Amino acid sequence: MLKKEALLLIPNVLKVFLENGQIKSFTFDGRTTVKDVMVTLQDRLSLRHIEHFALVLEYSSPEQSHRFLLLQDKQPLAHVVQRTHYHGMRCLFRVSFFPKDPVELLRRDPAAFEYLYIQVG
Repeated sequence: MLKKEALLLIPNVLKVFLENGQIKSFTFDGRTTVKDVMVTLQDRLSLRHIEHFALVLEYSSPEQSHRFLLLQDKQPLAHVVQRTHYHGMRCLFRVSFFPKDPVELLRRDPAAFEYLYIQVG
């Protein structure tokens, strides 16, 4: 039995866990890519600049506590889900790299800065 936080509970629906505790669900087909989800998240979260963020798969392994696997924009979601055999895996919307100048991000996109701050604060 899969945990309630597992990557895929309903066929063709991906749950993305946000840092603020929210969960966003996305239906997908064979053509849906990681980029499609990122663009939708950008709209739903009112972010103007998402270049510092990515979708990542988080899982625990017996040897290491947590591992993160960065998803590439062009990857089809169906392929990502088919390739993963880890139970309890979660898809997260996270910072993929820290901006050189966080103050500039604050000026350009306060919502993106706030989402970044939640993760590092």
